[in-house]
Amino acid sequence: MIDFIKELETILETDPLGLLKVKPKESSAISADERLIASFEEINAFMREHNREPAESRDISERKLYSRLKGLRQSPEKAAALADFDTFDLLSDVIIPDPKEINTINDVLEDDALGLLGDDVSDEADPNDIFNLKNVPKPADTPDYIAKRKPCEEFGQFEPLFKQIHADLASKKKVMRSFSSEQQITSGAFFILQGMMVYVAGVGKRELRNFGNIDARLYCVFENGTESNMLLRSLASALWKDETSRQIADDVQMELFSESEQITPDDKATGYIYVLRSLSEYPRIREIRNLYKIGFSSQPLKQRIRNAEQEPTYLMADVMLVTEFETYNLNPQKLEMLLHTFFAESCLNLDVFDSEGKRHTPREWFIVPLHIIETAIQFLINGDILNYHYDSQRQEIVGK
Repeated sequence: MIDFIKELETILETDPLGLLKVKPKESSAISADERLIASFEEINAFMREHNREPAESRDISERKLYSRLKGLRQSPEKAAALADFDTFDLLSDVIIPDPKEINTINDVLEDDALGLLGDDVSDEADPNDIFNLKNVPKPADTPDYIAKRKPCEEFGQFEPLFKQIHADLASKKKVMRSFSSEQQITSGAFFILQGMMVYVAGVGKRELRNFGNIDARLYCVFENGTESNMLLRSLASALWKDETSRQIADDVQMELFSESEQITPDDKATGYIYVLRSLSEYPRIREIRNLYKIGFSSQPLKQRIRNAEQEPTYLMADVMLVTEFETYNLNPQKLEMLLHTFFAESCLNLDVFDSEGKRHTPREWFIVPLHIIETAIQFLINGDILNYHYDSQRQEIVGK
């Protein structure tokens, strides 16, 4: 009878050509360890260039390195893996625990750091659960305040108010105007937000909150029977972000608004602040969403843009007028400069070449949603812009 085990051992021992030696396939993909080292080397390169640690700066690249270093300092495992590459002792203060000895099956089960072997289900998501998605951005069109809504137990007393507003809108007693200022958010005000009517039933005491901002807690009731205690600035942010948002006002109020904006013979026209959109077919320009030129003209704009495709300031392409504001009793050149400063972080950084091959870098193009630009212009005209700044990451106007 053949002894298969012995025969197999003989075959394995007598393999002169090495046919049974299987070499692991080399992969061109970068391993997790290599990615970790490469990301840490970027921090080392910053240290060499600036002789300091990256800070929580407004510069996106530096802020990214700051966040990365902060995360490494909170991970003893990664700090240990990078010990040989820590040229500037950036991770020297991280306490690295002694490795556990694994001798038995129980040691393996107790050292299940990722929870791969567990079968318990808890009510709350385990932060180490591999099915718990982290660092996944929330859709931009989902406001934070939605999660804070809850059923309004006293909606019965508010429902007639919503019905009356609908009736007044139908009869033209009420009209809708654009949202442009936090000053519009007062107790008793109605707004349209994300296609739904919201009633500001109460405004709490204004207090200093995060970063020294003055804010107030609201009591808002929504037409779908929910309520929220969001902050005033949260509601303002949501209204700014929603291009279709509106305030509902009395027809008499709108007449007052119009009268205050009427031009008198004593007012002096000083020029135009305009917003243009590029019609360029150049792929690098065409693929940029929310790209607009904000500029000033002392003459009708049609004359200025007649030869746009020959001028670097218009990206050597035709442009389309999106909106323009005629200014009275104001210096539009200063207005233009203030707007450029306001949106400086979102300025387009792109070189264009004229017909003679000379390089130009236009500085009047900005990557900002149109309704944000229009709101900023209104703030600039009424003097409120000094109380705000533009957050380019969130694409929101926020209070200082």
